[in-house]
Amino acid sequence: MNTNEVMRQLESLGSEQTKKTLCKHGANEPIFGVKIGDMKKFLVKKIKDSDVSRELFATGNYDAQYLAGLTINPKAITKEELLNWAETANCSAINEAIVASLAAETPYAIELAKIWMASGEERIEDTGWSCYANYLSLAPNEEINETEVLELLEQVEKNIHAAKNSVKYTMNQFVICVGTYYPPLLEKAISVAENIGQVHVDMGDTSCKVPLATGYIEKVIEKDRVGKKRKRAIC
Repeated sequence: MNTNEVMRQLESLGSEQTKKTLCKHGANEPIFGVKIGDMKKFLVKKIKDSDVSRELFATGNYDAQYLAGLTINPKAITKEELLNWAETANCSAINEAIVASLAAETPYAIELAKIWMASGEERIEDTGWSCYANYLSLAPNEEINETEVLELLEQVEKNIHAAKNSVKYTMNQFVICVGTYYPPLLEKAISVAENIGQVHVDMGDTSCKVPLATGYIEKVIEKDRVGKKRKRAIC
């Protein structure tokens, strides 16, 4: 399918109810309101060309950008493109779910995570913490810089409650991901989780809540899933 055909089908799959829900969670116009399950069912396998994915992202449309992330080959995207995608994402949800997750699957994961975390702009910082957290869920333990992750945990412990609103959420997720996916720092992640306690984030007019890091990590331990890596970050 070419880009125009994909956009027409996306529009046909959209619904006002889904659009309303997504907008409550921060999505911006333009948006059709397409369920992720419908994208995967009707469109993902029909997009074979990463250039179509690039064109979809360039539309600025929320649904098109999400689909772009689902369909582009991580091996085909460049560092410069990812930097541009982070800046031109429709909303923070695209930054987290698409840009950060996609970047985590590339050789530029840590480099980009550090650039983004240091940006000073809430949405971009958010992308950086999410990227690093996703990287931990994928990377072999021997490739992870333990000292660096430890320093980041200590940074979270010290700064999370004074951080920007959405950054608090992804910092909390970072702690969870360390405890879930990186056994060498499990005990430190538990300690940090206990010390930060409940993290308060303004989630707008939604029923979403910030997961308690201690409770989440405890469940992972109970299920004997500490260190079980994922095949992909993007989903």
